[in-house]
Amino acid sequence: MLLHHRLAVVLRLTRRKLRQLWLNYGFFWLGAILVGLLAVLFAQWSNDAQAQFSRWIAGRAWLALLITPALTAACVWLTRKYFGGSEGSGIPQVIAALHAPDRRQLIPQLFGLRIIIGKIGIGLLGLLGGLTIGREGPTVHVGASAMYEMRRFYPRPSARLERNLLLAGAAAGLSGAFNTPLAGIVFAIEEITRSFETRTNGTLITAIVFSGLVSLALAGNYLYFGQISAPDMFPMSFAVPVVIAAVLCGVAGGVFNLLLLKQTRWIPQKLRAIQATQPLWWGAGLGLAIALLGLASGGETWGSGYDQARALLLNQQHTVGLLYPFTKMLAMVLSYITGIPGGLFSPSLSIGAGFGHVMSAIFSGTSPSALVAICMVGYLAAVTQSPLTSFIIVMEMINGGGLVIPLMATALISSRVANLFTPPLYEALAHQKYFAHT
Repeated sequence: MLLHHRLAVVLRLTRRKLRQLWLNYGFFWLGAILVGLLAVLFAQWSNDAQAQFSRWIAGRAWLALLITPALTAACVWLTRKYFGGSEGSGIPQVIAALHAPDRRQLIPQLFGLRIIIGKIGIGLLGLLGGLTIGREGPTVHVGASAMYEMRRFYPRPSARLERNLLLAGAAAGLSGAFNTPLAGIVFAIEEITRSFETRTNGTLITAIVFSGLVSLALAGNYLYFGQISAPDMFPMSFAVPVVIAAVLCGVAGGVFNLLLLKQTRWIPQKLRAIQATQPLWWGAGLGLAIALLGLASGGETWGSGYDQARALLLNQQHTVGLLYPFTKMLAMVLSYITGIPGGLFSPSLSIGAGFGHVMSAIFSGTSPSALVAICMVGYLAAVTQSPLTSFIIVMEMINGGGLVIPLMATALISSRVANLFTPPLYEALAHQKYFAHT
């Protein structure tokens, strides 16, 4: 009888201990593993979707005039009809969920299984149609939504727990999307929270580590853009192209931000009426414009721009014209104002690479790969105005240890230049859409 009682006590203590371990560690670990798995799958599916579009139009580019408008219209209709809250990159939604005054009412509308399905499904449909959208920002939204769904397995979830889950999921999503764990941590601090809280850092880092481990196990230890070929030491004269590139990218990124934030000023009123009341026509019209731009540019502007950026960065034979950053920026603006799920990271890096190509034509004696990397950082920093995140993302993606000082300087200068006439894009979009009525 005494032995039976002792065994019962031990079992109760063991169950209590296991339950505590689950709530403190296993709960977050499982969520982070799920985010890493979704990030890897979304990356593979995105590549497949872009490849399928290329196969469809191979040798018959005119087919884009049918495919792109049709799929864009379908994406706009699906977003408006079934997946409201999944629009855009998803990072403004995370910012709103953490900082908006009525965030408790917003969170169920902006996160969850419905958002995961819409974000991935419509994003893939857009890439299948050749739109200039990225998957990295949407992966942040998907990661936050997946971690938010994990609250169902936690007894008595609180507002603080939901906040921690959203933050950890967003950071883990970025880490898994780019295979850049350090950038995931800095992104959460600099872009999402704009601060660092000791009560959340353990959850945050744990989620990033486990998401990264899943990405490593399934996709391998890869560099997002590959190892660049650039000298480790640069002469003092290299400061001149660095400063010029930083200012150029800062201005260009600021102009892009203004185009997105001030749509009511440059889109004619008649078109805005169509945008509001006739989503199918709005999507089809923008899809046709994107298809025509792709045809005029020889196919350079279709897709996320990853292949063009990689080719320029690695100084491969395939190249683009000197007008590429401008046409790609236009395609990106047209794709974003459709209002469908789609990110800005990858297209922004591609536009930056295009400006690097322009700079290498001006400074022919300087390493082309170095100039491309610098402009990638500069343009991304100008758009997001998160210089540390931009610098670390690109440095981790290219293993650019020898470019640390030029990359950091470019990020800081470009960010400050853009900030002279435009606010940080993600924060401004969040305020514009989710804070306006408060």
